[in-house]
Amino acid sequence: MTAGAASWLPLSPGERSVAIEVLVHGPLSRSELARRLDLSAGSLTRLTKPLIESGLLIEVPEAGSPAEARQGRPSQPLDVVAESRSFLGFKITEDMVYGVVTTLRSDIVARYDRPLTTHAPAEVADLVAEMTEELTRAHPRIAGVGIGVGGLVQDRSVVGESPFLRWRDVPLAALVEERTGLPVVVENDVAALIEAESWFGAGRGLDRFVVLTIGAGIGYGLVLGGKRVPYAEEDRGFGRHWIVAPNGPLTPEGERGSAVSLLTIPNIRYQVHAATGRDHTYEEILALATAAEPMPARVIDEAARALGTLVAQIANFAMPQKILLAGEGVGLMDVAGKVVEDTIRVQRHPLASPVDLETKVSDFHDWARGAAVLAIQVLVLGAVEA
Repeated sequence: MTAGAASWLPLSPGERSVAIEVLVHGPLSRSELARRLDLSAGSLTRLTKPLIESGLLIEVPEAGSPAEARQGRPSQPLDVVAESRSFLGFKITEDMVYGVVTTLRSDIVARYDRPLTTHAPAEVADLVAEMTEELTRAHPRIAGVGIGVGGLVQDRSVVGESPFLRWRDVPLAALVEERTGLPVVVENDVAALIEAESWFGAGRGLDRFVVLTIGAGIGYGLVLGGKRVPYAEEDRGFGRHWIVAPNGPLTPEGERGSAVSLLTIPNIRYQVHAATGRDHTYEEILALATAAEPMPARVIDEAARALGTLVAQIANFAMPQKILLAGEGVGLMDVAGKVVEDTIRVQRHPLASPVDLETKVSDFHDWARGAAVLAIQVLVLGAVEA
């Protein structure tokens, strides 16, 4: 970590609370910040002084009020210096590594992708290190690296199991740290995406929030009280045993009629191929369904009903304020969104509030950004226990 970044550390618990509140919700006036954190004016001054002196926070003019009109004790709102440090985020898929550079507030300022031609851990770490070196040339104030991987991640450092990469017990953080000299945090990719959306995206400021992802697999995350709820099976193939249509198709992955068998891109492609004898991409299947080709249309209709059932069940039991649907499979909503909505309505109480379902058209750079947010949380703010 650079000397400048280290000057922020270690933050006391009080300083950390102030920094996070301003980072996520700022700019905030001192009075509003004190109210949110239940602090006296004196305590707030004591906590903010070192944060301002270190360059993490800055006083900014109030909107619509010229700074020169201020008199007496400074009363400008506090904000973070978002460009003071940069962070790298990487999303590793089966055949690509997607990289981003973000500000302290997780705004993406650069993207850089490389094909992944091997799954040998040392060579994957070599590639990530090469990408880090390339990105650091243009963005020298890198404070840390976050890496998102599909699968089970232990202690935010070791990939315990990744079916996509066929890894077991790979110390990925240590491998990349050895090659880059930067601190590294590794996390399950869905967990990282949830943290990013909870802090800076669709779930910001919400107490009860759900992220549901559809794509190569099914991902799910629940935020309660503004914090992600960890659970034992979250990295072990969510949806393989969540039955949404008991008489649904039997596919290579997932139990019969499970969310995985009905909704994941590989299984949708498998169903169409089994029925027609022809192999199609997911995008081609969506286009064929739109054109009312019988078998693709049937598969997509079943997928849409499964998604509607899944969303309704989540809404019925978790009662979130919002559900964010993301992932590379969200094109399903463009083709069969009405079927999804109708299914949700049928499976909810007639007097239930409508489900606030937000669809995010995202790519793998959003997942990489999520990994960068984990780096911000863990390496700089110490906000999440590793």
